[in-house]
Amino acid sequence: MSPAERKLSMAQVLACGAMIVTLSMGIRHGFGLWLQPVTQAQGWSRETFAFAIAIQNLAWGFIGIFAGMLADRFGAFRVLIGGAVLYALGLAGMALSPNAFIFSLTAGVLIGAAQAGTTYAVVYGVIGRQIDPARRSWAMGVAAAAGSFGQFLMVPVEGFLISGLGWQQALLVLAVVVLLISPLAFGLREPGFGGGAAPVKREQTIFQALGEAFKYPSFQLLMAGYFVCGFQVVFIGVHMPSYLKDKGLSPQVASYALALIGLFNVFGTYIAGTLGQKLAKRKILAAIYLGRSIAIAVFLWAPLTPMSVYIFSAVMGVLWLSTVPPTNATIAQIFGVAHLSMLGGFVFFSHQIGSFMGVWLGGLLYDRTGSYDIVWYISIALGVFAAIVNLPVREAPIARGAVPQGA
Repeated sequence: MSPAERKLSMAQVLACGAMIVTLSMGIRHGFGLWLQPVTQAQGWSRETFAFAIAIQNLAWGFIGIFAGMLADRFGAFRVLIGGAVLYALGLAGMALSPNAFIFSLTAGVLIGAAQAGTTYAVVYGVIGRQIDPARRSWAMGVAAAAGSFGQFLMVPVEGFLISGLGWQQALLVLAVVVLLISPLAFGLREPGFGGGAAPVKREQTIFQALGEAFKYPSFQLLMAGYFVCGFQVVFIGVHMPSYLKDKGLSPQVASYALALIGLFNVFGTYIAGTLGQKLAKRKILAAIYLGRSIAIAVFLWAPLTPMSVYIFSAVMGVLWLSTVPPTNATIAQIFGVAHLSMLGGFVFFSHQIGSFMGVWLGGLLYDRTGSYDIVWYISIALGVFAAIVNLPVREAPIARGAVPQGA
């Protein structure tokens, strides 16, 4: 068996991929805890902080396209190493930024680029190439669940570091911790990558693959739905701690709420990945988006107490990143795995445009109106929209050489 034909063991791919996503996603899920300490210490508005995180999400999505191309061509290992180094530099720069512009470059561009090279698009490319299609959706669910466990694990740790060391020192500690991604990347070093060899036979060039995907209506619908996903989760993740504090609840409630989202998303993403092997993924996605809208509406309608926050967080946790496995598995099912990281990167870019809008509008409208209510209502409406647009998605493998049919 040639090096290009050998595959990594599923246990190795899942273990290393899960730990990498745990670190990368776990750290970024806690950024909302820094909003008030940073803005109060620096004398900045919430919009200033929110804009930097919005840039981070946009940079993550845009650079993720090219990170996916590099990972598909040269293997995930090199991309992961580079991403880990950028992550450490970004966290350190975030702690030491003397003004809002530098903060936007470090917390925004650097960390966004780092996340592009250390999260789902790159790791899912390895899963798609190394794991049998019969278990692909399930394996993607396991990796997404690991990212959720990272949120459950890391958010309380980050809150503890901020309270014990101060917000700047806490970021410097995390800058050292995130470098653990580098040794873990060796476990995702795929046979056949290196010296120009690639383990996946490519029937298309990059431009042919992109042309095919963007002309295919189902790809466009997946991008539209993922835009909504990004808008909702990043708005809630970044602004909910401040929303709860504005309503008179303690900072501990916000930390526990974010941790609960991470804990219950472990189950949600695993279940979504498992169901994706049995049910139509488009229906799973529609149910998730509609469920989010219902959960937000009930949360806003019910009296706000710590218990209502925890219940909302648990429900949203089940629905949080559970869109990730069925979305990426659908892309692989339609287009194959040769360009999976790149195509997943384009869909994720749409997600990150939504993330930019959600986090930035949250800060902007709060500063203008003194309330987050408008953005909550937008989130509800967008969830209904995403549920509708996912239902027509066609999941069957595309017929190469044929004119794409309507969704």
